[in-house]
Order: sequence, then C-alpha cells, then structure tokens
Amino acid sequence: MNQLNLFIELTRLKKPIGYMLLFWPCAWGLTLVYNFNDGLQIYFYYLLLFFLGSVLMRSAGCIVNDILDRKYDKEVSRTKDRPIASGKISVKVGVFYALILCSLAFLVLINFNNLTIFLALASMPLAFTYPLMKRFTYWPQLFLGITFNYGLLLGWTSISEKLDIIPLIFYIGAIFWTLGYDTIYGFQDIKDDEIIGVKSTSIKFKGSAKIFLILCYSLLTASLLIGGFVMSFNQLYFLFIIIPITHLFFYQIKNFDTQNPSSCLKVFKSNNYLGIIVFCNILIGKFI
Repeated sequence: MNQLNLFIELTRLKKPIGYMLLFWPCAWGLTLVYNFNDGLQIYFYYLLLFFLGSVLMRSAGCIVNDILDRKYDKEVSRTKDRPIASGKISVKVGVFYALILCSLAFLVLINFNNLTIFLALASMPLAFTYPLMKRFTYWPQLFLGITFNYGLLLGWTSISEKLDIIPLIFYIGAIFWTLGYDTIYGFQDIKDDEIIGVKSTSIKFKGSAKIFLILCYSLLTASLLIGGFVMSFNQLYFLFIIIPITHLFFYQIKNFDTQNPSSCLKVFKSNNYLGIIVFCNILIGKFI
C-alpha cells in the first residue's frame, strides 16, 4: 500500500487538472472534425482512448519531470517532498514506471490511423525534454503549450487522416491558453525559482503579468473566433463565446494575485472549466 501511495503521488493521479488540461484539446480536435451523422460509437470510443492516453502520458511525463528536476525540486518548498526528490522512490524505479506507462499509452495509440500514430510519436522528444527548457530559456511555458495541446491535431487527424488549417488555428490559440495558465501556475514558486536560477514566463513578466495574460487570452479568443468562422459555425457559437471570454478576463485575470500562491493555484485549476466551456461551444457550433 505504501508503494501504491507513492506511485499515485509520483504520477499526480490525485490531481486530475494535469491530465484534463491534456485531454481537452484532444476532445476539441476530435469534435471539430467528427461527422455526427455517422453515429456516436466511434466518437465516444475515441474520446475514451484520448482520455486514457492523456492520463497515461501525463503520468509518465510527471515521472520524467521529477527525474530531470530532482535536484531543483529539493530546493523548492512546494516540491521538496516529491517521491524522487525526497529519495522515497529511486531514479531506476521511476524510469521503470515511466516505461510501463509509455508502453500502455502505445497500446492505446495503435488504435488510431497511421498518420496519428506517426504524429504522436514525433512529439515524444519534445514532451520529454520540456522539463529541461527552464534551464535555458524564459519561455518553457511556450514549449509546454506546443506539447500539451498537440492532442488537438491528433484528434483532428484521427478522423480526417490529414492536417488542415482549421486545427492549426485552434492549436495556435490553445498554445497561448497554456502560456497564460502556466504563467499563473508558475507564480507559486517564483521566489524559489529565482533563487535556484531556473527561468519562466512568470519571472520574465513578473512586473506585467496581467498585461501578458491579456495578450495570451486575447490571442486564444481570436483563434476561437477565426476558427469558428472558417468552420462556418452557427451564430449561437459566436454568441456563447462570451462565456469563455468572461471566464478568462473577468474571473482569471481579475482574481489572479501574484503574491498569493493559493490564488494562483485556484485560478490555474479553473482552466478545467474553460476546457469544458470551449468543448461545449464547439458542440453548439456544430449542432444548434
């Protein structure tokens, strides 16, 4: 039981926000491309596959992140007790767990077409080197955005078997969404990060964080509007865009407090609702 609890702690399975933020772009991409006149069986089956893949890959990613960052995690109050940083789980055991999770994720992946499999495998180097980026650049959140929202493209190609301008429009917006929410998340550790010398957009824009968030979320909004126009969505889609706009600008940015870590975490977690809202908006655009 102790090892099981350590595994759950290592993979953050009790913190679903991580794998949900990985899942929602997959659901967006799948919903954008899917022809619902063909029935719902394949749609729900693929949603389940993407959900399982998100849980497995996020769990593996957490382990790789903790292995690469174990020396830094020891110096940060929020992360010093993580299983690998604290020595409760060895690096060798962590690598073993990560390989098992990646193998299970591959079994999920091979249910899709060849293009989707190829694109997913091509993203792996970026996914597993992301933790290193904060040692060299102030833009690790950009690399996270490119990686975390890659599922939007996979959702699209899982049905269409080709890439198109439409998923790319939504993908670019999703990257800026991640740039915003992970900048908020980074303010929890900004003092420790500055001391140990790692970089982030939170540090780079610490004096103008809300301006940076306004820019990021404005670009996300623009992509949702442009993407909806290219998709020829109905008028209700554009009317209901006011809901994610309200959440982004009048909840997240308004309530975000750079000096209050608990506020940062609360606002960050609220992005799960943003994922649901955009998902519902896409359904509205296609159905009503």
